[in-house]
Amino acid sequence: MASPERLIDQVLARWPSVGLAVAIVRDGQPADFHTRGLADIETHTATREDTVFRIASVTKTITAIALMQLLEQGLVDLDAPAQEYLRGIRLVPAEPGWRPATLRHLLTHTAGVRGVRTPRDLLRPVMGWGVPVAQPLPPLSEYYNDGLRIDIEPGTRWAYSNHGFAVLGQVVEDISGVPLDRYMRERIFDPLGMASTDLVRSARVRWRLATGYEMRSHGPKKAVDREIIVRGAGSVYSTIQDMARLAAALLAGGVGEHGAILKPDTVASMYEPHYQPDPRIPGMGVAFFRGEVGGHRTAGHDGIWSGFLSDLVVAPDDGVAIVVLGNTGNFNPRGAPVPVANALLRNALDVPDDDTHDGVPARPWTWGAYCGRYSMGTGWLTDPQSRAALGGEVRVGVRDGQLRIGGRTPVPAIRRGVRMHADASDPDVFRIDLTGLGVGNLKLVFGRDETGQVTALYADLVPMTFYKREISHA
Repeated sequence: MASPERLIDQVLARWPSVGLAVAIVRDGQPADFHTRGLADIETHTATREDTVFRIASVTKTITAIALMQLLEQGLVDLDAPAQEYLRGIRLVPAEPGWRPATLRHLLTHTAGVRGVRTPRDLLRPVMGWGVPVAQPLPPLSEYYNDGLRIDIEPGTRWAYSNHGFAVLGQVVEDISGVPLDRYMRERIFDPLGMASTDLVRSARVRWRLATGYEMRSHGPKKAVDREIIVRGAGSVYSTIQDMARLAAALLAGGVGEHGAILKPDTVASMYEPHYQPDPRIPGMGVAFFRGEVGGHRTAGHDGIWSGFLSDLVVAPDDGVAIVVLGNTGNFNPRGAPVPVANALLRNALDVPDDDTHDGVPARPWTWGAYCGRYSMGTGWLTDPQSRAALGGEVRVGVRDGQLRIGGRTPVPAIRRGVRMHADASDPDVFRIDLTGLGVGNLKLVFGRDETGQVTALYADLVPMTFYKREISHA
């Protein structure tokens, strides 16, 4: 087993970050903390265990915990229409005959809710999800004044949505009668001893808040500081000490320093597949992305906001969790936290680095069935970041004697694509190396219809479905 310090430094050599805080949590043992760099360049303030970071979309797991508390109390039904629990927000389906969006759909990003409210949000900073710190936050009833559009029939497709989790936060408020920030403090943070964590920029977090940075051509520059309107999706501030307490509670079946926040069976259910478009990929739990590392089951979530990146990953069967918080990011996933978490988790589980080049022979006589264009489906306002990165579709084809997959964009590296390596487990399963993006290796699975024709493509990183549009025999 390698030294965690060495592994962290190896990642930081490739993915620089102004500041970084890491926790390695083992069930029933004190957390192992590591910090690097600066919380603020101007004041030369070092990153410490009590430095406050923005955890961004890791917030979604906390909003889900709040929802599951209401479920335990019998106040909500995950399979009931979400609209039944909302007072000031209307969910507006594009087609009147569609099934209603349920709480389970919202918790698994399968409600068909738009990623942005209107095309104008595509031109706004951070997709219209935030406002400058000096500007007051509008209530969600005002923010969604004309209703929140549902562009895909609920339950039919996965599309990541911050607005869906903002709606879940509003459900917590409307059912409990308590503002979401107060609810989280009283019923989640305080029972876990997370005294330096809050949903809002209160005195609990303000005075130790790290400065966020974006990498530019002349080095790190302060990111524009914005508050998040969609609070239930990404607004929590926390320290590595407090996030280690949350991770420890997730490993311990919901039990924290000062009491339980959930029952063990409820926590376990959050790690189970609640949406799985193909049984060969892990799918989605309740707010958690399910995964697998060397045969070990994992559940986690990362976070991205201007100037901040974060990652939380739990191996529940092994009693191990990793949390990484960083204050450097350009509003995209490329940065230190995810590769640090991946390296430390593999080290803790004694799993060697994944290798796409594992000697499995290619099967070129099968390639013709896979070649073609695979669409993300209709709706440019659903998950617009992924669509912009890939041009709305991916293409599988043979180039330089290799089977490759790429996006339909002007970016040469994405358009040229990456090599697909055969997997020993199944002829329809391949692996691609995305370590250059900080993600690691990704499993791709081709789905077939009852006639044996390849009709779909799935990925294990997120349970997104790509639909085959044409077959190429070139």
